[in-house]
Amino acid sequence: MLLLAPPENGLSLLKIEAVLSAAAVVASIVFPRLGLKAFQRIERICTRLARRKNLAVAVVGACALLRLAVLPLYPAPLPFIPDDFSFLLAGDTFAHGRLANPAPLMWTHLEAVHVTMQPTYASMYFPGYGLVLAAGEAVFHNPWLANVCMDALMCAALCWMLQAWLPPAWALLGGALAVLRLGLFSYWINTIFGASALPAALGGALVLGALPRLTRTARLRYGVMIAVGLVLLILTRPYEGMLLFLPVAATLAHWAWRGKDRPPAGRVLRLAAVPVAIVMAALAWLGYYDLRAFGSPTTLPYTVDRAQYAIIPYFLWQHPQAEPQYRYETMRGYYEHEVGYYQQVHSLRGFVPATLRKAAGVMVFFAAFALIPPLILVHRAFLDRRVRLPAVCVGIASASVAIGVFTFAHYLAPFTAAFYALALQAMRHLRLWALNGRPVGKTMLRLSIGACFVTAALSILAAPFHVKLPEWPRLGWTTAWQSTGHQGLERARVSARLEQEPGLELAIVRYVKGHSPLDEWVYSGADLDQSKVIWARDGEPAAIQELVEYYRQRRVWLVEPDTAPATVIPYPAIPETPGSRTH
Repeated sequence: MLLLAPPENGLSLLKIEAVLSAAAVVASIVFPRLGLKAFQRIERICTRLARRKNLAVAVVGACALLRLAVLPLYPAPLPFIPDDFSFLLAGDTFAHGRLANPAPLMWTHLEAVHVTMQPTYASMYFPGYGLVLAAGEAVFHNPWLANVCMDALMCAALCWMLQAWLPPAWALLGGALAVLRLGLFSYWINTIFGASALPAALGGALVLGALPRLTRTARLRYGVMIAVGLVLLILTRPYEGMLLFLPVAATLAHWAWRGKDRPPAGRVLRLAAVPVAIVMAALAWLGYYDLRAFGSPTTLPYTVDRAQYAIIPYFLWQHPQAEPQYRYETMRGYYEHEVGYYQQVHSLRGFVPATLRKAAGVMVFFAAFALIPPLILVHRAFLDRRVRLPAVCVGIASASVAIGVFTFAHYLAPFTAAFYALALQAMRHLRLWALNGRPVGKTMLRLSIGACFVTAALSILAAPFHVKLPEWPRLGWTTAWQSTGHQGLERARVSARLEQEPGLELAIVRYVKGHSPLDEWVYSGADLDQSKVIWARDGEPAAIQELVEYYRQRRVWLVEPDTAPATVIPYPAIPETPGSRTH
């Protein structure tokens, strides 16, 4: 639990950052040499570190591990939305040495959003992030600690990627910004579902970082890195990964066919053999996983669950399907919420404002307010040959925002490295910008980066300074930025109480009408029979009688999450029906 919980009401951190950003712009114009000597000293130190490229990458990764140092203020996140529980189910399933679990006999009582119950009991998501959580469970006995390691690798890989495209000092700056904006306080590390972005962002950084190195030196290790990055994308976010890889593949093909520095054709084929074998092996494994989990090697994750429960599609050109017969009101509420959003986005009147809101949500996550001024010359970066490929990738990512029904920042995680390369090139242009011969751009950049450090410090000191941190999902479904870990505390408290009870427990959850479907309580582990607590949904007396009869060896509890605090009492006696036995 939070030792010093940030306040529910207080001065908004986003507003503070907006004020700091505006102050940086004004101060750079009025006092263009503000803090000149201090900034120069800091830059000299950082430049010396940046020239030692391997050390710089290691330092960036180590700084991301500082997330562990702020655990007293930012504890490990707790699951609270359906996505969290679905990913945890995948990790728990893999940690038990299985690709999927047998469908429970009482599966209709255990239904949950984003969890398939037929033909198997499994997460609906692609398996990559589940494998990360399984590694955390196996090695650390805590899935989230694997996310911290992945977070450090992702930040280090971003710095390494940037070294291939930009001067070393700018690559180090990019790594530092990644730690501040992504690695320590963003929802990517402070929620379970958000951390699914980390392996995808790592994969994108490996692909974009190895590509220019491969075309310059034609070494096998860079081809292997591209293959490993592509495997990460295939197993986590294959659609966005495919979009990212299209320009990469075109660049590789051009280099292999017409590149002036390409090696002989025979060597190109030898260099490609191992990377291609790695990718083909990953695709074969994914097909086998799909066979075991969903009944066919060509049936991809998402499709079975969405066909059974969802109404709307993922892309604007697709048509909604008929509404299924939902057994539970909370599940209907989740999918009907999607319907309202689809109708808005799909209309001619709503498309443009909805697309702008999605784009703004992505911008709030990656740049917020502090990094908006350094991007004022981003149009010049788009014209630079030096970062032409990252610019093309950003353009493709922008198009994907327009054609998808939903867009969250973690959807675009594969493009993170491209975003950073383009943004840093824009900052290089800003640094050279002068107003009447005065170094306004250089000072604006320095002060804006300083605002990022101030914002990070305020995030740590939110409680004593009464600063309100933005939390997901309170900013809405498309503007997720930061999470303080409040969510899930009440369920964790109830779960801990039931875990302390002697014997085995069955927790039947009863929501009130209007309960938020994003506040989920019904989740059980992969090994149902051996689970200390099985969570189920309340229903009609006859259905509950059937459930209780099946789990007759378990003590039955009624959990009501919508009281303050949540209540846990023995489940009331169920009237006996003819031909049945009471529990």
